[in-house]
Amino acid sequence: MGVKKKKEMQVTALTICHQDLETLRSLADVEGKNLASLLLHCVQLTDGVSQIHCVKQIVPLLEKADKNGACDPSIRSCLDILAGIYLSLSLKNPLKKVLASSLNGLPEFFLTEAVQSFTSRLQEELSTTDVYSYRKVIDNISCCMENFDVGRAGVSNLLKNVLHFMQKSLTEISEENRKFAGNHIVQTQLMNDLSVGTRVSVMLVQKIQDFQTLHVRISSSPTWLSMCGLLSIFTKFLIDDHLLQTIQSTSGLAVILFIKAMFHPPEEIPDLISSLLLRSVDCTSIPDWFLNCCRSLCCADVSQSTLLFLCQGTLTMLDWQNGRMGPSGEALLLNIVHVLFTLSSQIKESTLELFFSRILASWTNSAIHVLESSSPSLKDSLNGNSSIVGKLLEYVYTHWEHPLDALRHQTKIIFRNVLQIHQLTKEKSDSEASGLAADRFICELTESLLRLEWHVKGKYMCLGCLVDYTGIGHILALAKTIPSQILEVMGDQSLVPYASDLLETMFRSHKSHLKSQAVDSTWIDEWHETWVSPLLFILCEGNLDQKSYVIDYYLPKLLNCSPESLSYMVKILQSSADAKSGSYNSTGALGALMACLRAARAHGHLRSATDVWRNLVSSARIKQGLIHQHCQVRIDTLGLLCESNRSTEIVSTEEMQWIQFFIAYNLNSQSPGVRQQICSLLKKLFCRIQESSQVLYKLEQSRSKHEPENELSKQHPSVSLQQYKNFMSSICNSLFEALFPGSSYPTRFSALTILGSVAEVFPVPEGQVQTVYQLSHDIDVGRFQTLMECFTSTFEEVKILAFDLLMKLPKTVVQFQDSEKLQGLFQAALELSTSTKPYDCVTASYLLNFLIWKNALPSSLSAYLQTQQAACGDGDTSAIVVERNTLMVIKCLLENLEEEISQAENSLLQAAASFPLYGRAHCITGALQRLSLNLQLVSEWRPVVEKLLLVSYRLSAVVSPVIQSSSPEGLIPMDTDSESASRLQMILSEIQPRDTNDYFNQAKILKERDRFDLEDLNASVLDIGASAEIKGSKERKTCDVTAQMVLVCCWRSMKEVALLLGTLCQLLPMQSTPEPPSGLLTVEQVKEIGDYFKQHLLQSRHRGAFELAYTGFVKLTEILNRCPNVSLQKLPEHWLWNVLEEIKCSDPSSKLCATRRSAGLPFYIQALLASEPKKGKMDLLKITMKELISLAGPTDDSQSTVPQVHALNILRALFRDTRLGENIIPYVADGAKAAILGFTSPVWAVRNSSTLLFSTLITRIFGVKRGKDELSKKNRMTGSEFFSRFPELYPFLLQQLEAVANTVDSDAGELNRHPSMFLLLLVLGRLYPSPMDGTYSTLSMAPFIPFIMRCGHSPVYRSREMAARALVPFVMVDEIPNTIRTLLAKLPNSTDQCFRQNHIHGTLLQVFHLLQASSDSKYRLNTYFQQELADVAVCTRAKLWLAERQNPCLVTRAVYIDILFLLTRCLDKPTKGNQPALEHLGFWGDIRRIISRSELITGFPYTFTVPGLPQYLQSLTKLAVAAVWAVEAQAGEQARDIPISFSQLLESSFPEVRLLTLEALLERFSTAASGLGEKGLPPLLWNMRGTFLMLAMKENHPECFCKILKILHRMDPSEWLPETEHCIHLTPKEFLIWTMDIASNERSEIQSVALRLASKVIAHCMQTCEETRDSMVPTLKQWVRLVASSCGEHLPTESRLAAAEALTSTTPFLLTSPDPVLELQDTLALWRCVLTLLQSEEQAVRDAATETVATAMSQENTCQSTEFAFCQVDASIALTLALAVLCDLLQQWDKLAPGLPVLLGWLLGEGEDFVVHVESTHQVEDYLFEKAEINFWAETLTFVKYLYKHLSHLLSKSSWCPLSPESLRHLHRTASEQCHLLSQLFRELPPTAEFLKTVEFTRLRIQEERTLACLRLLAFLEGKEREDTLVISAPDSVAETNPFTLARTEAAC
Repeated sequence: MGVKKKKEMQVTALTICHQDLETLRSLADVEGKNLASLLLHCVQLTDGVSQIHCVKQIVPLLEKADKNGACDPSIRSCLDILAGIYLSLSLKNPLKKVLASSLNGLPEFFLTEAVQSFTSRLQEELSTTDVYSYRKVIDNISCCMENFDVGRAGVSNLLKNVLHFMQKSLTEISEENRKFAGNHIVQTQLMNDLSVGTRVSVMLVQKIQDFQTLHVRISSSPTWLSMCGLLSIFTKFLIDDHLLQTIQSTSGLAVILFIKAMFHPPEEIPDLISSLLLRSVDCTSIPDWFLNCCRSLCCADVSQSTLLFLCQGTLTMLDWQNGRMGPSGEALLLNIVHVLFTLSSQIKESTLELFFSRILASWTNSAIHVLESSSPSLKDSLNGNSSIVGKLLEYVYTHWEHPLDALRHQTKIIFRNVLQIHQLTKEKSDSEASGLAADRFICELTESLLRLEWHVKGKYMCLGCLVDYTGIGHILALAKTIPSQILEVMGDQSLVPYASDLLETMFRSHKSHLKSQAVDSTWIDEWHETWVSPLLFILCEGNLDQKSYVIDYYLPKLLNCSPESLSYMVKILQSSADAKSGSYNSTGALGALMACLRAARAHGHLRSATDVWRNLVSSARIKQGLIHQHCQVRIDTLGLLCESNRSTEIVSTEEMQWIQFFIAYNLNSQSPGVRQQICSLLKKLFCRIQESSQVLYKLEQSRSKHEPENELSKQHPSVSLQQYKNFMSSICNSLFEALFPGSSYPTRFSALTILGSVAEVFPVPEGQVQTVYQLSHDIDVGRFQTLMECFTSTFEEVKILAFDLLMKLPKTVVQFQDSEKLQGLFQAALELSTSTKPYDCVTASYLLNFLIWKNALPSSLSAYLQTQQAACGDGDTSAIVVERNTLMVIKCLLENLEEEISQAENSLLQAAASFPLYGRAHCITGALQRLSLNLQLVSEWRPVVEKLLLVSYRLSAVVSPVIQSSSPEGLIPMDTDSESASRLQMILSEIQPRDTNDYFNQAKILKERDRFDLEDLNASVLDIGASAEIKGSKERKTCDVTAQMVLVCCWRSMKEVALLLGTLCQLLPMQSTPEPPSGLLTVEQVKEIGDYFKQHLLQSRHRGAFELAYTGFVKLTEILNRCPNVSLQKLPEHWLWNVLEEIKCSDPSSKLCATRRSAGLPFYIQALLASEPKKGKMDLLKITMKELISLAGPTDDSQSTVPQVHALNILRALFRDTRLGENIIPYVADGAKAAILGFTSPVWAVRNSSTLLFSTLITRIFGVKRGKDELSKKNRMTGSEFFSRFPELYPFLLQQLEAVANTVDSDAGELNRHPSMFLLLLVLGRLYPSPMDGTYSTLSMAPFIPFIMRCGHSPVYRSREMAARALVPFVMVDEIPNTIRTLLAKLPNSTDQCFRQNHIHGTLLQVFHLLQASSDSKYRLNTYFQQELADVAVCTRAKLWLAERQNPCLVTRAVYIDILFLLTRCLDKPTKGNQPALEHLGFWGDIRRIISRSELITGFPYTFTVPGLPQYLQSLTKLAVAAVWAVEAQAGEQARDIPISFSQLLESSFPEVRLLTLEALLERFSTAASGLGEKGLPPLLWNMRGTFLMLAMKENHPECFCKILKILHRMDPSEWLPETEHCIHLTPKEFLIWTMDIASNERSEIQSVALRLASKVIAHCMQTCEETRDSMVPTLKQWVRLVASSCGEHLPTESRLAAAEALTSTTPFLLTSPDPVLELQDTLALWRCVLTLLQSEEQAVRDAATETVATAMSQENTCQSTEFAFCQVDASIALTLALAVLCDLLQQWDKLAPGLPVLLGWLLGEGEDFVVHVESTHQVEDYLFEKAEINFWAETLTFVKYLYKHLSHLLSKSSWCPLSPESLRHLHRTASEQCHLLSQLFRELPPTAEFLKTVEFTRLRIQEERTLACLRLLAFLEGKEREDTLVISAPDSVAETNPFTLARTEAAC
């Protein structure tokens, strides 16, 4: 919802020739009342809109005329002129339609005259001979035929002439098109003319009535000859593949239409067309005229596209209604579909695929028309079980996931029509007698669709069609939980639109079904239960993505369908909101409530705002929602306040207060999505305020006359308007104050975006328009400076937002700056443009652009500008001023840059360290990019542009040697050994840079980093000279030059040169004449730029350089392709051929880089191809791909693999390029072949490039990875879909796989001959069978299965695994048991003498993966399936020896044991009336025997050198644990049958065994602790406490030790803590100390777990042992230090999370206890930890700390401290709430006097080493990039603001004992010293320090604010100053939202 200005209609005024004008003047009467006078007045108007009003008066005027007026020559002349006017108007001029409409209404008396006039005028038009004027005539013919009776009559009168003209024009345009082959701009226009001409010819035949009677039958008549000529032309167009496909398509329509019009008798037309389509035309039986016109269509070798478009013409142009064509029509219909099915497998091109899908959908529509009155034989051919319907469904299934949206849409139409076709083929008696249940076709279709996975998009579309066809009842009967299933997938953005549309179809169908059958209103309860209850569950418990998508897509549709359901939803949610308010991970009922109300209000289901607040939700709930811990709740609550379906709804006072409250705590959101939503919603609110204020202004004006009864506003409008103004002013105050020093990036981004919205929504008023608020009125000097300082942000988004906001403000804001300040800004910009920090030059660019556009350049430049202004005279406009300013700044920068390049030519190192050249170039580009295209100072620009080009080339020449060297990343020899130095010598000699010092002349061994004085190096360089004032001076400084500095200087310079040249090409007009009137670039200059890009893209080695050169080159190629100059237009094609020839020749002297993935070469070709017009035939792409595919294939010449490598690398880049879209898909199969064959090359470079290409193709085919699972079905494809899209790959993959399988199976096992096995199995592993796969496809997946099985015999372990994974998708789910039994039968028996373990392993892996697939299957609980698996278990027992010691191979033993383990999982449920299958089969007995005989019992004779031992141990342990749990589940406490105990497993000497056992135990303890299990802890674990304690003492494996500590943490301390003394001889206190020692010394994960455990023990002791609390104080002090040391920002997240959890668990005993155990200092240290964690950059840490605050607020003695007790709040407000609770506790404890100095120390920043920071300010080493840890979320001054607020509130309202004088003096002295130091440091900074020394300046500003806040509080304490004089304003409550103003006061000391 935004303020939209109504678009003004632009109408070009009509004009007439001089002769007609004189005629009108002579005919006009004196009174001006006749038609001539009206037309004369109309023509003299210059405004087209006014002329429209005149034209509309023609008919009323003629209606008044006397009937005898028809003979009046004046009217006849006027009608003639009107005809001329109509034909002269352009096609799109609204006047043409208005005139036609008026003439349609002419009185009948004048129609004949009008038709005669039109006929004569049109005849003149038809005599045109200029090819380029034909289009206008064709457009006029078209307009005459479109709803214009007079025009159509004129065309009918001239039909012979019109047809002759159409024939002539199409012939000549076609010939002209051939002449201009290659000039795509001219060709595009001519082809467009051909397309329009063909369409108009079709229209003529369709719209001229009685066409066949008009001399068509007379073969010698001119009309007949023209028709034959046109038919010949259309036939040529149809078979000409060089024309656009739209022309071919229209020609197909025309050919069939003309045949229909000309062929006699019409009954034979279907047979004739059938013979054309089937290519079986009998030339002897057809007329000569047809043979002459359509001879090429009668040939056998008609192209695919021609056949396709003939089918389209036939379906579109013939009359299929009611079977009018009889049996021959039915035969034609069947012939068409067979032809289409044949074409389906042959068409590769994406555009033809799209045409095909539309034509197939058109066929289904025609079939429906024919079936409505068809023969029984046709119905048999098209019923649900017919092959045609099967192939149609096959097409739907293989294309419903197609990347093209339009094609997917066609599959939906086809599927819906198939259902209708099936319905029409059923006999009426059958359909009436038998219901839906008996319709086998529909039932099978429904069941197979429901069996599909939900990630298949086509499933939603087809189910939606089925619901429309059958109703929802049938589907709900089959799948009752389908609403929940669909809602579950709505967390996936790609599926959300499909899922929500299906749900809407379903619940609307269900509602109408229930409503039609119900007798009362109880039906709604069933509907709610089915559709609303799952929704509410998702809203309360769903994940963030899922919930937000459900809110956006599903909820509004549900409410629109059933608005009355809102009260039901609110009632349920209101009742549960109190019970559970949600958390960070869950929104809870409160969030669901807000979401429902928001959607309801936004869609108009709530009457007004007051209804919401008074009846549905309380004010407290709104405030809770605005600061809720879950971001979606905050967004929904804000949306509830901001969104309304009425844009003029008044914003209430309460809403304004809540918005202010929201802004105070929600600007600093780390999530970009949340920030974007906040800004968008607030913009909607501002639009509401603006639009409703206009209503209020009108209401205010009307109230002055009378009192209206309007419910819009219950108070006087002026009061509401003033409230609006105050509210907007308050909001802007808050936003500006949020831009304080040190504010975070999210805060600045949010504040600036919202301010930008304010400036946009409340524009400067123009004319009578009133605006309620203007941002510029609230801008003062300080705020202007604040916005300027935003340019210094390291985030460019902030710079952009600040710049845009400043641009929206009036120019008067610059008046805040005096000339000296402007001079300083300009000087700062020039200095920043030479900074070594890359982001500084961006700041410089924005500063310069601001000064340019606000005309605020300093006097030093303005003086120079005066002379230029004189030359311009009085024609100055703002555009010229901006242009002139830009010109002068660029001149200044260019002059600086030239001198710096001269110095860089002498010493590149000096340039890199002191004045990197890229900054100046960046500023020049930035200034150019903002210029308009219409330059006015052309003569002044020409020399500047010429100079820019020369300087760019010079700059490139200086830095390119580094970029083009073979190792650009490390060119300065800083190695410390002679070997490295000697290697560098080769590189240095290769690049031969020009340098005056010896750094580049010889490699040196450096003892330490060399230092050198830039001034010494620069001794020979001339001083900057007279313009130093403008250009800035270079300070002398001693710098280190690192290789990184040189490289960054060089590649960024290359980047800026590329962007500068690209910008020049893009912005500046090109002319081909030597002396252009307005052009700035000559053809030669453009060619030079192209050659420059070519050289650097093909020779640069550094990725940063050539990637950005590519960006500039793309700009150039896009311009060239649009350029009317043919020589320039042909350049890209010329360059492409040259580079392809260079690749093919493989010349050793070639400079193309064969390493680094061919460096810039792929980018070069990418740019040339991507800029080719997409609407053309893409010939360059086709030829290039053909060349590259041939080069990428295997070659016999091993010496010339370089072209192959280049081709593979280029193909990879092209397949990755999204701009080529579907045009690249036809080459995917060939690319895949090249990659797979290339992987077999003996040359490593070819294999490497092939692998990279293959990876790209996998992504291109299967899509970008959308889940953690590598083989997720979201990134897979059914085999039928894959092979239908790439049919060439079917025989290729099958052949390759067979060859691989044969090699693997051979005795020699020569694997090296077929390394492509990996790639083959990777592709095949991504295919899967679908329940929809029919029997109509020839591309069956079954032939692959035996070959994949044989690949499992590979001697390579990884290959066997891949073969096993690849087999799974090829086996249908119901075939899995049979396949497993077949595989098991192949395994050897124990008595066999000769077997190979590789074969056994491969087979077992295949069994394992198939079994795993079945265990994850939805059929697992199927009784039949359980029986099948029981049979598998029987077969498995037959090979049990493979799990025992008879099998010497541990690897195969391990896999067999894994299979046994999987079987225990699959068969763990008893079938009805029977005992569990495993027990019934004696399976557990076998397992117990295996375990009891295993090495777990008997001991291990192995060491870790035995292959497969770790894997075997893990498998055996998993099985043993499963066996123990199984016995426990059956026997309870009777452990007699347990094969092995947990204690035995934990005593194993192998850590793998212990670790897996501990993981299993930890899972059980966690389940028991969380209460999720059905029962408590198993009896088996009751007596293991001592075991865990003893194990903790002796365990030395870190992971095992960590698991033991986690188990102890999960257990209740009351159960095991009393046993410590007995088991491990440690008292509980000693055990606690031992745990804390662990936490102090161990690595992070163990440290975190130990800290959690220690905290839990402390909480237990504090809760249960009150008498021993005092004795624990020393231990608690140690714990406090431990927690404090775990909160540092530099520590891992896990450590800080552990600290937060520790604080939360001990909060009631240590942080908020009414009777504190710890000393105040320790308690405050813990609170300081909480505050530190609340300011962590990690969201998870902040949320964990927020839990601590929530716990603290919810205690009995603190719940009154704030209004948000027992609420889930966000960290941003938790910070201030924590301080509120702490201040309240200090009062409760009566510890204000000792506590206040500590809190004032926090305020001052004591302990944060400010002095160290200050000292480092003077010794800052100029690092190129920041390396320190930076917290981008925490804001120091926000913490200071909150702390100051609560302290001042506390001191002003409490009675407290005064502080001791010593404490006051110490604090005052410290603060005063800091204040004095700060003043001194500020004086030492340069004048524009905020730009030049941003980090130091910000740090000083922050410390200054802290110091001033502390001094004010101290002054208040001493009684010298009242509270209302404080620098930092402090609201009294959390709800108040006036943040403090940070104004620097120098005299504060």
